[in-house]
Amino acid sequence: MTRWEPDRSAPAPQATPPTSAWTSIWRGARNRCPVCGEGKVFQGYLRIVDACESCGTPLGRLRADDAPPYFVIFIAGHLLIPPVLWIERAYMPPIWLHMVVWLPAFTIACILLLRPVKGATVGWMVRLGFDGSEHDIPEAPPRPEARPRAPDA
Repeated sequence: MTRWEPDRSAPAPQATPPTSAWTSIWRGARNRCPVCGEGKVFQGYLRIVDACESCGTPLGRLRADDAPPYFVIFIAGHLLIPPVLWIERAYMPPIWLHMVVWLPAFTIACILLLRPVKGATVGWMVRLGFDGSEHDIPEAPPRPEARPRAPDA
């Protein structure tokens, strides 16, 4: 398994990975290539580009899978649950009012957070050295010839 490395023979200094994980995460959260900071990470709302248009980093093979939604739920919960509990304790509004206010608030918060969190996760994966080859299925070894079974006695 070979690890993808940027073309170091190119004279552009942007082709080297960022020096810090925070730089890579911040670039990804802002929809910038984690390696060069120039190209985009997304070609749609959550679809990752095949490769960076600027430096050629193969971002399309990276699969963030369930990590971004998990982080989003964690962040949104920590941001919105304290006000929910405070308002419940201070004012005791009816449950229907909680649902009318807080369900849309949680939905909007999660939708707004999902893209930057996924970009940050992709940036973190690039910095950790993931290149997508970990998802390749190795070829199965050839199967040995079937031996005839001995009859049961």
